[in-house]
Amino acid sequence: MGVSHFPVCRREGCVSCWTRTTSSLSSHHTATKLHGDTGRSRLRPEKRRIEMKMFLNALLRSASGAGSRHVRQQRVATLGRRGLCSKSEPSFGLLFDIDGVLVRGKTPIPAAKRAFQKLVDANGQFVVPVVFVTNAGNCLRQKKADQLSHILGVPISQDQVMMSHSPLRMFKKYHDKYVLVSGQGPVLDIAKNVGFTNVVSIDMLRESFPLLDMVDHNRRPKLPSSPVVNLPRVEAVVLFGEPIRWETNLQLIIDVLLTNGNLSNAYETTHSTHLPLLACNMDLMWMAEAHSPRFGHGTFMVCLENIYKKITGKDLKYEALMGKPSELTYHFAEFLIREQAAERGWSAPIRSLYAIGDNLMTDIYGANLYNRYLDERMARKSTKAVANMVTGAGTPASVPQEVDMDNGWESELASPSATSCKSILVCTGVYNPHMDLPKDASQCIKETVFHGHRDFRFDPALVEPEKIVEDVDAAVELIFEMEKFGTAV
Repeated sequence: MGVSHFPVCRREGCVSCWTRTTSSLSSHHTATKLHGDTGRSRLRPEKRRIEMKMFLNALLRSASGAGSRHVRQQRVATLGRRGLCSKSEPSFGLLFDIDGVLVRGKTPIPAAKRAFQKLVDANGQFVVPVVFVTNAGNCLRQKKADQLSHILGVPISQDQVMMSHSPLRMFKKYHDKYVLVSGQGPVLDIAKNVGFTNVVSIDMLRESFPLLDMVDHNRRPKLPSSPVVNLPRVEAVVLFGEPIRWETNLQLIIDVLLTNGNLSNAYETTHSTHLPLLACNMDLMWMAEAHSPRFGHGTFMVCLENIYKKITGKDLKYEALMGKPSELTYHFAEFLIREQAAERGWSAPIRSLYAIGDNLMTDIYGANLYNRYLDERMARKSTKAVANMVTGAGTPASVPQEVDMDNGWESELASPSATSCKSILVCTGVYNPHMDLPKDASQCIKETVFHGHRDFRFDPALVEPEKIVEDVDAAVELIFEMEKFGTAV
């Protein structure tokens, strides 16, 4: 992943608890429970007084050895968690990636269940708004919610699940068009679930045009056949996720794009434009049970883009890109967070979002990109407020047009209430904390290979997480400490 520029803890045996910012913590070891922290154990009052006395004595000792410093850091972390103030209403929301954070393939990560026991009350209700933001797109939200409920041991509703294709609900101008969908799983059901009414699959195209899929010799027609022209012209293409037979999907999608949706025609490579193309899930790789990451839909998109350019000499263009790291995805996720808070009757505005993920190029890049958008939005609001101040002559100052404009998707979902989106990287998935640091740390950013999508500019600042912790359980504890949220013991 080319991420070895992130420093790691130099204490023997610790390679994954470093945090970039320590303004609110006395030491990076207070951010996690990696080194023997006792957690939220309940203590009798007399035992607590004894422990407090021990702690004060430890602070007064002048020993400067690494061992005594580490004991002192542990004690600060322990008492810090026990001193959390009680808040009845959260002002923050949590965005969880799934693969590499909660599961690897179908195998649950042990820390996940521990983390979610901290997030629900005695009645099994969440104490903070939670949304699962996954780039997966091969199933319906309800099925993913059922899987998560089983894995985490807490009830999850489909309204807490955001698939990579969920923002397609906002693209209403395509909902009545005849669209070709690519992916695997119940793609027709998924397309109809997000609002499309006229859908055709790759298999339906193969049946109507049997001579088009010729890569696999065993699937070629045995006898000469003519096209079964019973399908209307395709008006748009939607890529839900990586297909099973890549060669078939690549061939037929290129056919649709180069014939302007009419597969009875020959290629037209002179057109400067092509049919609208919407894509979900840009992950180049993802983490399953294997030791190394596996190809994702982003790899399929790389193939499609390069084939199109090789044939036409032009770049393939997307009408929209959805899934992490798209800003659109995080804005939609925040909308779900606000909806969840409103349903629970929480009146406190959601001011902070925390995005927990394992992939620098999607989870961290996307959260930081959305945080930058929120920063710029606040700056625009400030500029607008200043520009709208009445001058001495009583005439309102003019407002630049770009300052007064909102994104289309922002007006669709209402303005965000959050002012920040902090990224937290866990070490249980794609990110590998065991990489050796380069000898020249100043060169490591330049050597980073950008695994993001072609249309996203590589910015080193966007792949630097706010915090790095061992696992999702440590992430939840850290967030609670940062927000001073919880119940004092």
